[in-house]
Amino acid sequence: MNILDDLKLQYKIGGISLRLIYWNIACFLISLVFFYQYSGGGFDYPNWLELSSDPQVFIFKPWTFLTYAFFHSSFLHLLFNMMVLNFASQLFLTFFTQKQYLGLYILGAVFTGIIFSFSFYFLNISAPIVGASGAIMAILVAATTYQPLMNVRLLLIGNVKLWHITGVILILDLMQLRLDNTGGHISHLAGAFFGFAYIKLLQNGTDLSIIVSKILDFFANLFKKSQTTPFKKVHKNYKKPTEKTTSRIVTKDKTQQQIDEILDKISQSGYDCLTKEEKEFLFKAGK
Repeated sequence: MNILDDLKLQYKIGGISLRLIYWNIACFLISLVFFYQYSGGGFDYPNWLELSSDPQVFIFKPWTFLTYAFFHSSFLHLLFNMMVLNFASQLFLTFFTQKQYLGLYILGAVFTGIIFSFSFYFLNISAPIVGASGAIMAILVAATTYQPLMNVRLLLIGNVKLWHITGVILILDLMQLRLDNTGGHISHLAGAFFGFAYIKLLQNGTDLSIIVSKILDFFANLFKKSQTTPFKKVHKNYKKPTEKTTSRIVTKDKTQQQIDEILDKISQSGYDCLTKEEKEFLFKAGK
């Protein structure tokens, strides 16, 4: 089995978490081909992919509240996010389903994008953002909120509580909020809040991921090929139309009425008083 076949097999059996990693890597590779500026050494994403804080842009391109979460600004940006995503995915999927995982990732990305856009708008800052970190933080904090005392073994450190790891990441975001990459830190904190809120609502009986599941199921059923039944030739036996029963009844009634009138005439005046036509009619009716 070659490397390509191995990757296909892993994608097929790896579950939704591995597929999300593959999708992010694929988008990064596409970015290198179409959006990387080799002269400037950076990415130049179009405003129909990246998320802008300018209302005149994102209002007319609402899909960017999701697409931005599949593109990254550098290889290190992608590498760090995918490492954290892989770590958070294993924790989250220990307790929840893959549909809940995908729903939380998508909703976390959308919520994070909304908070980023409105925060920068009120701060009077116009800037774009790309990256999956907000959605990843939603998954990490959701797992931490549900099982904060879970032991996690870290290399060179040993066993630590899950909430210790998540707490350190959030503290670093708060400390650097006004120093560098403000939009990135806002998205991290927004994703963390959404992950916390998701678990609290889930514990109260409200699963927000059902929204995403229903939308995806709708489109899946919409594009599913409908099964067509083979054409069947239908043979119909031709039946000669029969006379209507009502017409026979009417004819019989008129004939009988005429016979009765002739018989009355005979009883009153005798047979000789009948006309030639009446005699012939009576003779035919008696056959």
